[in-house]
Amino acid sequence: MDLLMGIFSAFGLSASAGLNAYIPLLVIALLAKFTPLIKLSQPWDALTSWWIIGLLVLLALIEFFADKIPAVNHANDVIQSLIRPAAGAIVFAASAKVLTDVHPLLSIGAGLLVAGGVHAVKSVVVRPSVTAATAGTGNVVVSTAEDVVSSLVSVISVVLPVVVAAIVIVFTAWVIIRLYKSAGRDHPSKTG
Repeated sequence: MDLLMGIFSAFGLSASAGLNAYIPLLVIALLAKFTPLIKLSQPWDALTSWWIIGLLVLLALIEFFADKIPAVNHANDVIQSLIRPAAGAIVFAASAKVLTDVHPLLSIGAGLLVAGGVHAVKSVVVRPSVTAATAGTGNVVVSTAEDVVSSLVSVISVVLPVVVAAIVIVFTAWVIIRLYKSAGRDHPSKTG
């Protein structure tokens, strides 16, 4: 059961890295440093170093402000296209109890795919739609919402990974239902 909860936690953390690369890393670092909720094995325990925590705070602040400035936010998304999947790989692999039970390459690959997928949806679908619909004025609100969601999902992923599991199940069911309904509309039945 611990393995399953660790995997749910890892998926939630890597998904939140797709929204903001540094928030889940900072959450893991702070929780590992100050609580018994996370015990990081080597080499991931380097995240608890004061130098790394300070760097993560600085990078999170830069990301926060860069994502709120028109035009800079688009350049930031391009730069983050490499950073967010890498951060997702790190948080997936560093998550409690996952690295010891799941092969590190599988963990890193899963984190890359999850964070990269969330980032791709955000930067290719959501942000351009918001920019087009609001002439860019809605980007600050959406960016702030992404930071809040990334923070909440990161904390919930560690504290209550079963909630992440429930969200994944509900979301997957919703996607399957939507695909099934859209397939039914796209293929009219042939009647005699």
